[in-house]
Amino acid sequence: MPHMLLIIEPVGQREERGVEGGQALYQRMLDFTEELRRDGVLMASSSLATPATRLQRPAGAAAPRVLDGPFAEAREMVGGFFLLNCATRQAALDWAGRCPAAAWATVEVRETGPCFT
Repeated sequence: MPHMLLIIEPVGQREERGVEGGQALYQRMLDFTEELRRDGVLMASSSLATPATRLQRPAGAAAPRVLDGPFAEAREMVGGFFLLNCATRQAALDWAGRCPAAAWATVEVRETGPCFT
């Protein structure tokens, strides 16, 4: 069953570590991605660029409202994701525990599925 590992990191953390530090951490994530691939559980993964853009369409609004970040109220951001095909929730949690990002971010584990259940 598919599980998503969301990498939730503090806003501004990427700038604080600088290019060299960021490249070193990114390589660790690429190595982890390769491990997932070799084990046959990786369905998709990506780092997410900043800043984000939000779209909202309140009830009755004729057109959506588009807001470009950064967002002053945000303390965290989704920095990337892994979509895994794991047999159990525990297997997904085990992979999350091995994810290098757990050392500097929160790794949120979510099973995918329909939104009406």
